[in-house]
Parts: sequence; structure tokens; C-alpha cells
Amino acid sequence: MALVRKKVIYELKGVVSAGKESRVYWGKGFDGEDLAVKIYLTSSAEFRKGIIKYIRGDIRFDSYVPKSSKKLMALWARKEYKNYCLLARAGVSVPQPIAQHQNILVMEFIGESGVRAPLLKEVELSLSDYEGLFYAILEDIRRAYLKAKLVHGDLSEYNVMVWQCRHYIIDVSQAVRNDHPNAHDFLMRDLRNIHKYFTKELGLNIPPVNKLFEYVVGNVDNI
Repeated sequence: MALVRKKVIYELKGVVSAGKESRVYWGKGFDGEDLAVKIYLTSSAEFRKGIIKYIRGDIRFDSYVPKSSKKLMALWARKEYKNYCLLARAGVSVPQPIAQHQNILVMEFIGESGVRAPLLKEVELSLSDYEGLFYAILEDIRRAYLKAKLVHGDLSEYNVMVWQCRHYIIDVSQAVRNDHPNAHDFLMRDLRNIHKYFTKELGLNIPPVNKLFEYVVGNVDNI
């Protein structure tokens, strides 16, 4: 494996999570550090159809959409890696990206001893802690939009991890530039998802979605 020859991955251990289109493994680096190794599998026709809307209109990638499933997965992994790099550089709380090769993405492991950190959906916190977490996530959505020039596009309680009093936004392969034709629609969907979870599920009293949107895009300085 190229990432072994490049001394990125020393060994792969167990599967941390598995979906239809990818698996995440617990890995070890050459210095003994924990790694999350995400491997995209061959895409189905349904998955291919679903991701095209996140590639078309993104000037970084839409000039050539491969017909080959293998090449498409390599493009998708590269897109996620670049999005992580931009977000990390902008100060958004994400797992640190380490390397990407073909359909394999290597990043910081969030968790301990091969057990991933819980998702936002899975944690139990006090109401005040949830409130702090909501505003921290909102600041990252704003930072992503204004500094990284990205919109996540699929944000919900299922792709935010919580670990050691800190949140991490994950699964950013579908994130698009904020000048993408559908960027504002995707952003509104992200905000609705997060707003619904924190209000309907957790009972927080937070500003309405339209005010959150104006804050995120920089039209107002506070909410």
C-alpha cells in the first residue's frame, strides 16, 4: 500500500464504523499515533446519482466527473481531504487531515483505543452544556462559510462528534464552496437540521433559522 511505503500507516486494526459506501478503520502510524482510515468502496448507481449534485457546480471538481466507479471514489476522497484541509486551516473543529491516496483518506482519530467518540446524537449533557455546544457549532458553521468558503451540506446530529468537552464536525466529502449554485439551499438545510435537533429534541430556546442564516453569512455581527 502506497500509504505504508510513505510511512503514513503502520498497521490497520479493526473496523470502527461501516456504511454502504465506506468503512472507517482504526489504524496506527509509525510513531504509534492513532489514525482514522476511511476507505471508500465501489460506488453504487444510487450513490453516484446522489453525489453528483455536490460535484456539479463546484469549480474545483466539476470539469471532469469520471465514469469509472473507482476513479469517482478517488475523486470523492480527494474532495473530502481538501475540504478537511480548508476547514482545519480556517480554525473549524474537525479531525486533522493527514493524507489521501486514491480512495483512502487518513485523518486524526477522535476517540480512544479504537473506540470512536460518540456522536452528538449519542451524548447526554446538561442543558447549559448543550447550549454552549450549539453556539460553538454555529460559530464553526460561520467560520466555514466566511473563512473556508465552504458549506457542509449534510450537517446534523449524526455527523458531529463530541469528545473531551469539544465537538468535531465530520463527514465533509459533500461540502461545497459558498459560491456553488446550491450553497445557500444546503446551508439552510444544515441550519434547519441543527436548529430542529437543539430545539425539538433538547428543548433549547435559540434564535430562529433565518436569524442564524444572516449571522452565518456575515450579514449581521451577532445574534
